[in-house]
Amino acid sequence: MNPGKVGRRGTPLRSGKSSTGCASKGARGHHGLRAASGARAARTVRIGVVMMLGAVAGLRAGQAAAQNAAMLDERVTQQSITETICRPDYSDAVSPPFDVMMAHKARLLAQHGIDPEDGADYAIDRRVPVLLGGSPDAPANLDLLPWAGASGERRKARFVVHLKHCVCAGKMSLSDAQATIAGNWSAAYAGFGRSSCNASGVDVATGGRDIGP
Repeated sequence: MNPGKVGRRGTPLRSGKSSTGCASKGARGHHGLRAASGARAARTVRIGVVMMLGAVAGLRAGQAAAQNAAMLDERVTQQSITETICRPDYSDAVSPPFDVMMAHKARLLAQHGIDPEDGADYAIDRRVPVLLGGSPDAPANLDLLPWAGASGERRKARFVVHLKHCVCAGKMSLSDAQATIAGNWSAAYAGFGRSSCNASGVDVATGGRDIGP
């Protein structure tokens, strides 16, 4: 028998992985976990930055679109918001009769090649809504949106009410609100919290998705 360390019953101890080797493997495992965690954190930050840039780009695109006077109601200016859009009855007071809007909808359905039987799935959309100083009936301001979905009229209507609150509370200018809604509003939507009136205020941790579904 080869002299040296022996087991309790006299058998030589097997050569193999030492406790030092196990410790090294454990250290490598911990290092791998830290690296994976760091990679996830980096991805979260990158996603947040992309969302923020998307909101800012949408705002800039909207600024160009909202400068189209044909889409706007000349009665609504920053100086007149108290007498116009901030009045509770303003939208009802200036909106055209129902049959006039239905005639516009029929024209838009035909323009987009949508079967009239599917018309109930679509809403007449004002690119700049009346609540933000958009023209109630100018053809340049009218289009169609599906009611449902992330870019649908139901979600847009909630966003419009939020933006109007920001304008009437003096937390956002009328022009910024118009630019936000006339641009890539569905991307900008993700940058607003319930109490936020910052057009590029994207929360990089949550995406600011707390206005509604």
